[in-house]
Amino acid sequence: MDIKEIQSLIKFVAKSGASEVKLEMEDIKITIKTGGEAAETTIIQAAAPMTQAPQMMAQAPVAQPAAPAAAAAAPANTEDDSKYVTIKSPIIGTFYRKPSPDKPNFAEVGTEVKVGDTVCIIEAMKLFNEIESEVSGKIVKVLVDDSSPVEFDQPLFLVDPS
Repeated sequence: MDIKEIQSLIKFVAKSGASEVKLEMEDIKITIKTGGEAAETTIIQAAAPMTQAPQMMAQAPVAQPAAPAAAAAAPANTEDDSKYVTIKSPIIGTFYRKPSPDKPNFAEVGTEVKVGDTVCIIEAMKLFNEIESEVSGKIVKVLVDDSSPVEFDQPLFLVDPS
């Protein structure tokens, strides 16, 4: 069972009005409890490769409102952006453009970046992860506002590699 299926199950349970649903399969056990406005989800699993699923599920409802806004903005720029390389978020978390409030931004529009240069920080579960550029070039556009939640694989910067 993947994350999309779990998310759709949570939405279905929330709409149905059920107060608790338990689902047990071969390698996963899911309990969804709803009460009032918030839904509580508990996932217990025996398979080692899926140990990150509870962490992603805990953050997914918080970050979901940002996804439709990003999806709506993307189609308008597709014809211009085809020649640029996109730097995407490798994790879910909060996007920061600078290392601390009193320091300058890592990357601005027009900044030349090389492979391995830090372009931003993404905070996930109180850990600050430096995101490095995987391409050399000039930053053309910053696609995310400072201190905004970001999804996995969400575009952060457009880089002109020429």
